[in-house]
Amino acid sequence: MSLDIVILAAGQGTRMRSALPKVLHPIAGQSMLAHVLNTARRLKPSSIQVVIGHGAELVREQLAAEDVNFVVQSEQLGTGHAVAQAVPHLTAENTLVLYGDVPLIEAATLESLLKQLSADSMALLTVNLDNPAGYGRIVRNAAGLVQAIVEHKDASPEQLHICEGNTGILAAPRQQLTDWLGRLSNSNAQGEYYLTDIIAMAVTDGLTVATETAVDAMEVQGANDRLQLSELERHYQLRAARRLMAQGITLLDPARFDLRGDVTVGRDVLIDINVILQGRVDIADHVSIGPNCVIKDSILRTGAVIKANSHLDGADVGENADCGPFARLRPGTVLSARAHVGNFVELKNTHLGEDAKAGHLTYLGDSEIGARTNIGAGTITCNYDGVNKSKTIMGTDVFIGSNSSLVAPVNLGDGATTGAGSTITTDVPADALAVGRARQRNLNNWPRPKKR
Repeated sequence: MSLDIVILAAGQGTRMRSALPKVLHPIAGQSMLAHVLNTARRLKPSSIQVVIGHGAELVREQLAAEDVNFVVQSEQLGTGHAVAQAVPHLTAENTLVLYGDVPLIEAATLESLLKQLSADSMALLTVNLDNPAGYGRIVRNAAGLVQAIVEHKDASPEQLHICEGNTGILAAPRQQLTDWLGRLSNSNAQGEYYLTDIIAMAVTDGLTVATETAVDAMEVQGANDRLQLSELERHYQLRAARRLMAQGITLLDPARFDLRGDVTVGRDVLIDINVILQGRVDIADHVSIGPNCVIKDSILRTGAVIKANSHLDGADVGENADCGPFARLRPGTVLSARAHVGNFVELKNTHLGEDAKAGHLTYLGDSEIGARTNIGAGTITCNYDGVNKSKTIMGTDVFIGSNSSLVAPVNLGDGATTGAGSTITTDVPADALAVGRARQRNLNNWPRPKKR
């Protein structure tokens, strides 16, 4: 079955009270429209048509892709009018309509919906709600067959008691859909061309309106204001937490965990509260992550320990290595097996060798550091001269005394030592001691200044 997907994303979102187009508001670090696009791609459609209007250029700029065609709806005259704008670009046998502000829709739900579709039937996704206020009502006949959808504002008192609501998501054969869209009228309370009016047309033309019911009401919930956006965010996070726990992760509090990207996890992983995972994160077996950590685009290998309040971005933490608390690993940082990075240590584009240590209060940038090297507190690599960045290289078993400044480019051989408080500007041979500090002078009987 060939399929085109039309995503409606032209609305302004007045109730958001924002200059940002509604569909660009984020859920889990990605725009709502990006979530819908990702789900659409899983269905492997012939084309994806995104109907844009308010903030069209910004939407296009943020989400342009080879597999996405943007169609502009210059006037927002209703959902039926919006879908009609995409009709000239549809070539597949069938068309599926989605919404850019309904970000939690699952591919599995849509696959079940599409199974209801045939040459003699269209498919409609519905939802049963205790309080369907605002939803169009599904009107069925005595035999239980769908006859029409009545919008909430146009519903009679009896129809308002119907608890089966319209999600707006539907699929239909392209040729019939095109015909129905051309017959729509705007004679209703809103003066708009309702896509939902095609249901009655389908019945009149002898097609069956087959329905699939969404099991999770939040899956088909749209976001019209900031409150609904926050509710979707939390539901997304709880859903992600459940999936991860099913894979063997222990989340000490699933309500205080945020996934804002993609993560792969091993077994027996422990994640404490208020951890945020962003981008692409790979977590191996027996990893432990302490509270209040932010981990972005990083690899945590078997047995790695990330202690409280640490921030990792583009880092590779080796087997049984540990960092934190309050450590910052910036892009290009690699910790080899059993390496240790302590509190208030920042690394950038630095490789820390096996069993090497940087215990506290240290900055290491653009550095290659050998196995078992020990970096004393207060050490910094002076890697930037205002124009160029240069490299610091340390061999194995190097000992850097506290409060040392290593002015790159500089190379310290295996077993080299620097005295505390030294500024090192030239290479240090293997097994040598380098002391680069001013000679101390003591002034006896020196009178302290007195307050005037």
